[in-house]
Amino acid sequence: MTIPERMKAMVLTGHGDLDAYEWREDWPTPQPGPIEVLIRVGACGLNNTDVNTRSGWYSKAVNEATTGGAYGQVDDEDPTWGGAPITFPRIQGADVVGTVVAVGASADPALIGNRVMIDGWQRDWSDPDNKDKTGYFGSECDGGYAEYTKVDPRNMLVVHSDLSDAELATFQCSYTTAEGMLMRAGVDNNDTVLVPGASGGVGGALIQLAKRRGARVIAMAAEAKHADIRQMGPDVILPRAPADLRAALNNEKVTVVADVVGGAMWPQLIDVLERGGRYTCSGAIAGPMVELDLRTFYLRDLTFTGSTVIPPHVFADVVTYIERGEIKPMLAATYPLSQLREAQAAFIAKKHTGNIVVVP
Repeated sequence: MTIPERMKAMVLTGHGDLDAYEWREDWPTPQPGPIEVLIRVGACGLNNTDVNTRSGWYSKAVNEATTGGAYGQVDDEDPTWGGAPITFPRIQGADVVGTVVAVGASADPALIGNRVMIDGWQRDWSDPDNKDKTGYFGSECDGGYAEYTKVDPRNMLVVHSDLSDAELATFQCSYTTAEGMLMRAGVDNNDTVLVPGASGGVGGALIQLAKRRGARVIAMAAEAKHADIRQMGPDVILPRAPADLRAALNNEKVTVVADVVGGAMWPQLIDVLERGGRYTCSGAIAGPMVELDLRTFYLRDLTFTGSTVIPPHVFADVVTYIERGEIKPMLAATYPLSQLREAQAAFIAKKHTGNIVVVP
């Protein structure tokens, strides 16, 4: 096929509100390096990393919940997931599904025509387990909010599935994040896992992946979304923020809390953990500043694990689960790429249950 010299793209021009995005129809099409491949994007999912990086929420200068809007104070030295500045202009978008259409001089031409999923975590393949040498697609390099993108083929996998590109684009960020959390917490069939924020992409993934491990799962979400969440297979569904969480659990013994919410409910989440329980976290959308009674932490023999950069095998594991039909997509809505601002507004407002995807 003929590769156009120019393409359509949604370009982030700086930290700020949704108007920091600029729609371009004349952006240079990326040229693959010697070992890279060029991908025609079929669909790209939205995730919190894109929102938080745009707004600068990762900066320690910001103490409030994720709003998706511009913040009055953002320290330019730590506004991204890795605590380092980002280069603008930047094309965001980590959850890419597409087709290889060209390869660099030293890349395998047999890759052309294959449908692939990109791993959001971009590795230094001379030291792939080194977290300090890991970047994120659409943050440290241009991503998939465009018609074309490029990648090192070691950072992608060919996928064999009957699912659509849009359905496949719901998996990468949400499910690898969830699998990384459950892996770090050592979840197995002896556990009962409490999942706050179960209506979001990571929350729904946590339900499915914890059930896959044989665990009992208790989901927490707004009651209007309980019918959608029930399709994910939790054993129990609770309101989003019970006034008395321990009473709402009704004698359920929670051994693991898998949290991306934080905020005002956080002390109750910790308080309901059984002795020797584990708390695993990969987000704080309701607020990063929480209060901890250290006596609860040490007297109850609790273990806390943070989870961001995951081992390389986790992405491959998730693709295998997809191909085996062991997990299902949570596609809430699709928007044209040109309507990324509207799509992110819906994402931020939690208008839908599950994941939102944009399509070039």
